[in-house]
Amino acid sequence: MRPARTATRTIAFALTASALGACLGVTDAGALDKTYATEKARVAVKTVASGLKHPWGLAFLPDGRMLVTEKEGNLRIVTANGMLSAPLKGVPTVDDRDQGGLLDVALDPGFAQNRLVYLSFSEPGPNGTTSTAVARAALSADGGTLTGTRIIFSQKPKVQSRKHYGSRLVFDRQGHLYVTLGERSEEQFRTQAQGLDSHLGKVVRINADGSVPPDNPYVNKPGALPEIWSYGHRNVQGAALHPQTGALWINEHGPRGGDEVNVPQPGKNYGWPVVSYGVNYNGTPVGTGKSSAPGMEEPIHHWTPVIGSSGMTFYTADAIPGWKGSLFNGGLATREVVRLELDGTKVTHEERMFRDLGKRIRQVIQGPDGALYLLTDQSDGEILRVAPANR
Repeated sequence: MRPARTATRTIAFALTASALGACLGVTDAGALDKTYATEKARVAVKTVASGLKHPWGLAFLPDGRMLVTEKEGNLRIVTANGMLSAPLKGVPTVDDRDQGGLLDVALDPGFAQNRLVYLSFSEPGPNGTTSTAVARAALSADGGTLTGTRIIFSQKPKVQSRKHYGSRLVFDRQGHLYVTLGERSEEQFRTQAQGLDSHLGKVVRINADGSVPPDNPYVNKPGALPEIWSYGHRNVQGAALHPQTGALWINEHGPRGGDEVNVPQPGKNYGWPVVSYGVNYNGTPVGTGKSSAPGMEEPIHHWTPVIGSSGMTFYTADAIPGWKGSLFNGGLATREVVRLELDGTKVTHEERMFRDLGKRIRQVIQGPDGALYLLTDQSDGEILRVAPANR
């Protein structure tokens, strides 16, 4: 039974001389270097790179460099010492108005052999409509170009909204790709989160080529889109695989109140916009005005007031032993990182960190060095590294 809702081969990619010439260095001016005494460890937060325009997604290449998306439509490679490449060629066209743009980035599980990269983004359509889409491409040997770019998934339907695109990309251990999708916010669209003939407000599960896994819950179900994994979601902007169970965990934005952490199960309904722990931005009730209903799954944790939940990662490294097993969540609204301690799917403790930095935290990801890396959502966005203070 689900718990009740609670207040809850390394590969060297040498840059060409021309690409090196296009790199931008990080200046020392304004670089962050602060030490914090957190509950479990003394840590240092330092700037790795700056000069990014609203960075959104980050993925580590096998050689330790980072692929980083910028909302306006650029994909860059960032070195460990903070050098930014020129924007890579071959990125799909995005609609970067309002909340739209180039969103998440993920590497194929077989990247060492196939060099495939996946991007989620707001895809422009006819008459000003947009939807979330996922593109797949191969990263060139010099790291400067995506080749063979093609769309493997496009959310249906496209609508005239510039909000709530989701979207995180997570591969499971079997090589399936989860894509989190928003319900596009506007009242005339949000009810589609409850409909199985729409991708709005869903988590979808596809194969790496965009085809549908035969064991998805709505395969061969009349009137249902076969990509759907779970439904009744609002705007999922954090997602990660549990290190022991391999299950997908997500966080999603509530309205005024009710940011949620969920473990989406196949074919389950997570309630939006019928039930919520929040209210509409104008203060009116959401849906039924209730926080739960029969047949609708309970979140394992929620935040009221909201944190503006974004990036999510489980900490599995040994660098900070006291953090091992914790679930980290970015806070856009509260400008902080929230660490959750867990007992199975029960949240037993919460710690809030780094609020004094005053930075919107868009992504939280564990690096291959055991440090946490944060993306700050700013016009001069940064990559911050969180590591033990003595390292």
